[in-house]
Amino acid sequence: MPPPGDAGEVRMISSKELRAHSSPDDLWISISGDVYDVTPWLPHHPGGDLPLITLAGQDATDAFAAYHPPSARPLLRRFLVGRLSDYAVSPASADYRRLLAQLSSAGLFDRVGPAPKLQLALMAALFCAALHLVLARSSAAAHLLAGGLIGFVWIQSGWMGHDSGHHRITGHPVLDRVVQVISGNCLTGLSIAWWKCNHNTHHLACNSLDHDPDLQHMPLFAVSPKLFANIWSYFYRRTLAFDALSRFLISYQHWTFYPVMCVARINLLAQSALFVLTEKRVPQRMLEVAGVAAFWAWYPLLVSCLPNWWERVAFVLSSFTICGIQHVQFCLNHFSSEVYVGPPKGNDWFEKQTAGTLDILCSPWMDWFHGGLQFQIEHHLFPRLPRCHLRKVSPFVRDLCKKHGLTYSAASFWDANVLTWKTLRAAALQARNATSGAALAPKNLVWEALNTHG
Repeated sequence: MPPPGDAGEVRMISSKELRAHSSPDDLWISISGDVYDVTPWLPHHPGGDLPLITLAGQDATDAFAAYHPPSARPLLRRFLVGRLSDYAVSPASADYRRLLAQLSSAGLFDRVGPAPKLQLALMAALFCAALHLVLARSSAAAHLLAGGLIGFVWIQSGWMGHDSGHHRITGHPVLDRVVQVISGNCLTGLSIAWWKCNHNTHHLACNSLDHDPDLQHMPLFAVSPKLFANIWSYFYRRTLAFDALSRFLISYQHWTFYPVMCVARINLLAQSALFVLTEKRVPQRMLEVAGVAAFWAWYPLLVSCLPNWWERVAFVLSSFTICGIQHVQFCLNHFSSEVYVGPPKGNDWFEKQTAGTLDILCSPWMDWFHGGLQFQIEHHLFPRLPRCHLRKVSPFVRDLCKKHGLTYSAASFWDANVLTWKTLRAAALQARNATSGAALAPKNLVWEALNTHG
């Protein structure tokens, strides 16, 4: 497959030369041995520029195959510059690609099942019940229950937004977008564009301390003492400072973890609003802003319908605390798993995904509660696979890991909480003896609070 305009021999490119083209202004990647100059595609990539920058100058075959259907491959031809002269595939990657092809041939990526429709119906029922309890009932207990129901709506909305961000849940892209904006931006106040930017990077750089935003929670939390070295966040483009404030807060993080998760929604709302208002590149910015604005219209209005301030506060705390269950779920899948510093490497992408992820063992009837993320390893390996198939493919993934001697971690919900608590405690004890990166706490604590992610 010669480069465009060249009818002669294909240019052969070494891995060393490929690595030299790893900047945003000169970005090459290799897919299945072919080398592509995707620099002009960087500002147009639907998944954002960070996934391409993260894998710049290296083989990205597994990541590309996981995130793109086969129909996307012909689109690469215009960026072709040559062929990798020393291209090689590890045995684990070869088996992974074979399993991926088998799932694709079986049509599993296109069959979403009835789950999205049932989920939307459940969300509508919970939301209507909450409205009824607030507007038609006068008891404080009913109002407190309404707040809890809103929290459950937010949880299910999170699963809906997650699914629709990874694959088509309705079979039509426009309808998918409508579902995203209504269930995400309007119902929860969280921009789907903000979530995609964050989540795509997390998937590609799973458990990289300096690349994965889902592990960058300074100054409140640190899962590893490696974060005490004032490392640079490639996602947030700032130093994750281990200063006096961070040292103090992290020293007690195993005790503050669950209370903070009860109000973690506040931080996500702030981050989402900042993203849609200040980020330079936001797809369909006005739609994103309108959706978030709709949330800030209906939710405060509903709260204002309650008869007094203490019931309003209780309502908000109830909805936030219930939704905090989901924030805990997100952390269980990765906090206690293996971490590393540096960008992910395409030739060990499969290994990094399995090592940095933990499955939650539960009965099938609990799948609604976990939103499919109890099969986090399977989801990371096959992010386009609808959740209804994750339980089916888990034995194949487990066998594949066993064959190649790779980590396949799974624990019950209780045990996963214990592992997470122990991880936080171990880092907390080390933080007490670590040297702070700065003698004084940050001057602007409000700004630091807004930059606490998680």
